[in-house]
Amino acid sequence: MPISQRGVGRDHNPGTTSIWMAGAARIKGGQVIGSSDEWGYKAQEQPISYHDLHATILHLLGMDHTKLTYRYNGRDMRFTDVYGALIPQIANM
Repeated sequence: MPISQRGVGRDHNPGTTSIWMAGAARIKGGQVIGSSDEWGYKAQEQPISYHDLHATILHLLGMDHTKLTYRYNGRDMRFTDVYGALIPQIANM
């Protein structure tokens, strides 16, 4: 995060993050998806949820995120919860 709380180092930023993906044959290379404001504080263009990112990574690994279910505390759970849509710009689908 480009600022700090109480002036002691940098803090975590829930408003935006960056990820670099490389090394997989099924990832389209050489692209930038979305952008943040000039300070890197908030996502501005094409924000992507972490549910969508997780669903896409699982898809690239050959798994269907909707079928990856486990029981926890009497409830069927998924890594992407009840959300997650594949990001078409990342995966060759």
